[in-house]
Amino acid sequence: MSSRERILGRVRRALADVPATERDDTSYERAVPRDYLREHGSRSVAETVELLAENLADYRAIVHRCTPADLAATISGMLAARGAKTVLVPSGLDSEWLAAADAERIADRAESTPDELDRVDSVVTACALAVAETGTIVLDGSPDQGRRRITLVPDHHICVVRVPEQVVSSVPQALERLDPTRPLTWISGPSATSDIELDRVEGVHGPRTLEVVLVGD
Repeated sequence: MSSRERILGRVRRALADVPATERDDTSYERAVPRDYLREHGSRSVAETVELLAENLADYRAIVHRCTPADLAATISGMLAARGAKTVLVPSGLDSEWLAAADAERIADRAESTPDELDRVDSVVTACALAVAETGTIVLDGSPDQGRRRITLVPDHHICVVRVPEQVVSSVPQALERLDPTRPLTWISGPSATSDIELDRVEGVHGPRTLEVVLVGD
C-alpha cells in the first residue's frame, strides 16, 4: 500500500459516520450552524475590561491605563523607559498621541525595507478592537494602524485600545464587527514559540515586547 492510499484510507475512516446527506457535491454550499455561545458568562463593561487586562498580562503583554488627557505623556514615558530614539508612525495615527515624545518619527512607507524596519526602536499604533476572553488585539490595516509588517518587524510595539468602545467579550462578537476583507492581524501577547525543546523564545516572528495602553475615563 502506498502512502497516498494510507492517507486516503484514514480520510475515509474519519468520514465513515458522516450522514449521506452531507456527502453530496452541494453540501459545502450549506450554511454551517453557529449555535455556540456568543460569550461565556455575563459581565458588566467594567468586568469585561478587567478580563481583557488580566488576559493580556497573562500573555506577557505589559498593560498600562490612562485617561485620554494623559495618553501623550503615557506614551512618551513608555518610549523614554525603553530608550527608544526612533518610533514608527502610521499615516493616520493621531499626532497628539506623540506630541510629548522626543523620539524621531519614522513614517510608514511602502518603500521601507525589512532592514530599515528592523532598525526602528518602537512602533505605535491604534487597533480595530480587543477581545477580552482571549486577551487578543486585532489590527485591520486602517490608517491609524498601518501596514501589517510594521507591527511584525520592529521589536517593540505600543498599541492603544480605546475603552470601552473597542473592547468586546468574545471572538464571535469580534467577528460581527470586523470586515473580513481587511488584512486582519490577531495578536495575543508578544511573539513567542515553544517549538524547540519546549523552551519559550520571544520575538521569533514579531515584536519581543508588546505594551497595551487602555485609554478611557
